[in-house]
Amino acid sequence: MSKVETIEDFYKNKFNWIPDNLKNELGHFNVFNLEPLVEGKLPLSPYKRREFYKVMLVIGNSKVQYPDKVVEVKKQALVFSNPYIPYKWEHLNNIRAGSYCIFNQHFFNQFGSLNQYSVFQPNGTHIFELADEQVENIKLLYAKMFEEIKSEYVHKYDVLRNIVFELLHLAMKMEPSTNIVSPHINGSQRISTLFLELLERQFPIEEYHQTIQLRAASDFALQLNVHVNHLNRAVKAITQKTTSQLIAERVLQESKTLLKQSSWTVSDIAFALGFTEVTHFNNFFKKHTQMSPLKYRNG
Repeated sequence: MSKVETIEDFYKNKFNWIPDNLKNELGHFNVFNLEPLVEGKLPLSPYKRREFYKVMLVIGNSKVQYPDKVVEVKKQALVFSNPYIPYKWEHLNNIRAGSYCIFNQHFFNQFGSLNQYSVFQPNGTHIFELADEQVENIKLLYAKMFEEIKSEYVHKYDVLRNIVFELLHLAMKMEPSTNIVSPHINGSQRISTLFLELLERQFPIEEYHQTIQLRAASDFALQLNVHVNHLNRAVKAITQKTTSQLIAERVLQESKTLLKQSSWTVSDIAFALGFTEVTHFNNFFKKHTQMSPLKYRNG
């Protein structure tokens, strides 16, 4: 399993160099075009968490694997990635085009929290399939980004932030109104979002002998400095699922990933996921999948 990809890793892996302004007190921002695919080689990005935000226009058939689901991009989409949710891209054909921008949290520090917007929330919509007309409008926004970032204008990063916000609001307007979170986020929404962020930060498990620290609702309540009953009520009100249910679903998803994508033993996986006995893990996995971990791995 690979480690979390930092913004430094991104530049090393992609370009074999690191910009001088990564530690800029104003934060970091950059914009790129997607490279054309090499014929006969369909890239598969590794399943991992990135330490930065990305907003991407991608044209071409592909699949994105998230912890709890797989989403197919049939033709073209606007995609929002954040530091809390690991994902993996699989391109399904030889046609690919598009653009993307990357930035860190610090780039928006004085402009509010990005996590208040549903496209960056763990339980929000992150992929928006686009009509041809929408693609043309978004291409114009990326063209503005490329033009602005090359300019000498002293406030160009303010302009770039505004373009990111334009993309963000364009996407959220596509959501059904019932899915859009009010800007005046209530207490339950805030607590639920913080809980989901804490849950996601524990994954993916990437190092041997690493184990997750927060397994019970009471662990999260202690971390968030709220009563466990208050946490449970808030999470149920927002997600329609119990805290324990969400924790179990995420642990199950990680266990499936580790069984299929790592060479760790079932005992190692059980330990990493916070089970004190391998039999407890076997019972948990069988309860949710009707098969043993080994049968799932070999299936």
